[in-house]
Amino acid sequence: MRGLRVIVIGVVVLLLAAPVPASAREEPVLRALSFNVHAGIGTDGVLDLERTAAVIRDSGADVVGLQEVDVHWSDRSGYADQATELGRLTGRHVFFAPIYDLDPEPGHTERRRYGVAILSRHPIVAAVNHPLTRLSTVEPDPVAEPMPGFAEAVVSVRGRPVHVYATHLDHRPDPAVRATQVRETVDLLDGDPPGARQVLLGDLNAEPGAPELAPLFASARDAWASAGAGAGHTFPAHAPDSRIDYVTFAGPLAARAVSVPATEASDHRPVLAELTPRRPGR
Repeated sequence: MRGLRVIVIGVVVLLLAAPVPASAREEPVLRALSFNVHAGIGTDGVLDLERTAAVIRDSGADVVGLQEVDVHWSDRSGYADQATELGRLTGRHVFFAPIYDLDPEPGHTERRRYGVAILSRHPIVAAVNHPLTRLSTVEPDPVAEPMPGFAEAVVSVRGRPVHVYATHLDHRPDPAVRATQVRETVDLLDGDPPGARQVLLGDLNAEPGAPELAPLFASARDAWASAGAGAGHTFPAHAPDSRIDYVTFAGPLAARAVSVPATEASDHRPVLAELTPRRPGR
C-alpha cells in the first residue's frame, strides 16, 4: 500500500452477528465516531478507561478513530496498553498507530508509545501507519519532519472494503505545519482506488472555516456540514465553544445523521455520524 509495509491483522475478537431486518439490508448504516480520549483522563482529572470505553459502547459506533492514546507511555495512564484495553472493553478489533516510540523509562521494560488508534466492529483486513510532517512535542527545538501516526485500516463491511483513517493534526496557532499535513492527507486519500469508500476521523485542531482545511473539504465531505444542526462544538468538553473534531467521508457515502454526545470522559467531546451508501443522483 503505497510502498509502506501493510500489516495484515488477524481476528482478535469474535463478534456474534444478529439477524438484520430487511430495511437495514436496503439501507445499511455505518456509524463512525471520532474521539480524542485524552489518555482516558476526564475533565475531573481522573484516569478512568472504563468510562472512556462506555462512551464508545454507548455510541454504537462501528468504526472509531481515537486520538491521544497511551501504550505503556507513562504514569499518567498507569503504563497501560490503552489501545489493546479499549479494544477489549468495547469488543472491537484494534489497530494502533504510534506517533512516538521511545525507550522504556527506568524500571520498566515496555517501549513507550503514544498515538492514534482505530477500533472496528467489522474485521480489519489490512492496516498501515502513514507518516505526516510533524513538529515533535517531546523533543527540544523540533524541526518539521516526516513522522508516523496517521492510521489507515481497511475494514470489511458486509464484504466491501472501507478505508478508515484516524488522524491528529498539529495544535499550534501557526497553521503552517497543519497546512502541510492536510496536503499530505489529501495526497494519501487520492491514492486509494477510484470510488473507494473513505472515512477520515480526526482531531484537526482547526475550525471548519480555517483556510488550511480547505483542500481536505474539497476532497471529502464534513459530516456535520452535511447533516448536523447547530454549532457542533466539541472542545473543551465541559463548555464547548470550538468545533475541531470531525467525521469526514468520501466516495459513495452520505451522512444521514450526526451528533456530539455530551460527556466529560475526556477534554474533548466525540463526534458520531451515521453514514449510508449514496445512491446515484444523491
